[in-house]
Amino acid sequence: MEVYSKNMARYTGAVCKLCRREGQKLFLKGDRCYTGKCAVDRRSYAPGQHGQARNRKPTEYSLQLRAKQTARRYYGLSESQFHRYYEMADRAAGMTGTNLLRYCESRLDNVVYLMGWGSSRAEARQLVNHGHFKVNGNKVDIPSYLLRAGDAVSIKEKSRDSEKIKAVMESNGARPLPAWLERGDSCEGRVLSLPERDQIYVPVEEHLIVEFYSK
Repeated sequence: MEVYSKNMARYTGAVCKLCRREGQKLFLKGDRCYTGKCAVDRRSYAPGQHGQARNRKPTEYSLQLRAKQTARRYYGLSESQFHRYYEMADRAAGMTGTNLLRYCESRLDNVVYLMGWGSSRAEARQLVNHGHFKVNGNKVDIPSYLLRAGDAVSIKEKSRDSEKIKAVMESNGARPLPAWLERGDSCEGRVLSLPERDQIYVPVEEHLIVEFYSK
């Protein structure tokens, strides 16, 4: 049974269960995901009393649902947020599936995570909420803020002395940076362009998500 906050918008249960449910790592626990303590490595079956039971051949709907849930959980989005991005993607020029993932990738909290300024997307979202970052010189504390090509992102000067942020940056400094982002020094970066599909590493087939919402 999944656990949500009172307004049903935020999942508050054990995030490792989400990875096990989708059968793959969604990197929701930061450094733990890269160790032998990862729940998927230790128990690759789905949680619950029927988790180890033989699985039937998945239906078309099941494959579409799992693709949608995997992408939504990967980015830490509520259903309403994710569906809103789908509607935006469907109206935009180009391939709907690629547009959808591009919107998710260009969120400020996701870019903060990719820059190595957060150990997980959840931690990056929290740091953005607490006002530790600037976009083009202006403080932005909205995790869903969509960045555009050419935008400069930086850690606020006062926040650079934070022991927590220093520790996170030291831990994640060697994380590979996607080609669509540039890191000037350890505290500054830039969006060179919006990502192409082969630069987005979410483990889903986005056409299944489009099919799910198109019904």
